[in-house]
Amino acid sequence: MTILVNGAPRPFAEVAAVRYRLRFVNASNARRYELRLDGPGESAFVQIGSDGGLLDAPVTHSTLRISPAERFDVVVDFGKYPVGSLVTLKNTAATGRPGQVMQFKVTSKTTDDSTVPAKLSTIEDLVPAGTVRRLVFSRNGDQWRINGRAFDPATPLLRPQFGAVEEWRVLSVERHPVHLHGTQFQVLGRGRGGPGAYDGGWKDTVELAPGSEIRLAVRFDAYRGRYIAHCHNLEHEDMAMMAAILVA
Repeated sequence: MTILVNGAPRPFAEVAAVRYRLRFVNASNARRYELRLDGPGESAFVQIGSDGGLLDAPVTHSTLRISPAERFDVVVDFGKYPVGSLVTLKNTAATGRPGQVMQFKVTSKTTDDSTVPAKLSTIEDLVPAGTVRRLVFSRNGDQWRINGRAFDPATPLLRPQFGAVEEWRVLSVERHPVHLHGTQFQVLGRGRGGPGAYDGGWKDTVELAPGSEIRLAVRFDAYRGRYIAHCHNLEHEDMAMMAAILVA
């Protein structure tokens, strides 16, 4: 198996020894990635954006964990590598070809007056106003379910109020990338703790680890009508791990 980047197998990009802004999206059907830069100098991703736009402030990661449909905007400073360096973007969650994503070749040195601002944007804090919902992603034999129910597009599983901020507690015994259509949410915490290292900003997809619970602040205010929640593992989605939502 070979990973494709922009449709190309095992590609490389020639870069100057300056900062680059990169946009990562996990378009795999089910594979999660743990991306790391392997080169002769210091390796880091400075995250500046998430699924729904800029973070309020940059966050530095040595590794990016990204589940299907998640997006990350990052800045990589190739000025930390000598000209002539080969920097490999690896997936440490796999070995062999799936562990090799792409390569950057640092080919020249030039002036770089760019900076990453300490303040990127102002994000409204969503505060739940009383309503708490519980979603359980589960499997019954070879059937994937949400709250024990098969997907029925004509029968809403949830009926949130338009414009209201709700707390959703999402649980699973398997690993699922949970995705909402038509809205963005904020991660309040995981288990009894706060948000994880990759949970900042506006999200529409978040990884639910096996045997875990994640708490979300959710508001539907784009329109009144039907929305969809589902697992973004395409095999699970195809097996009807979806839920219809009616907002009135």
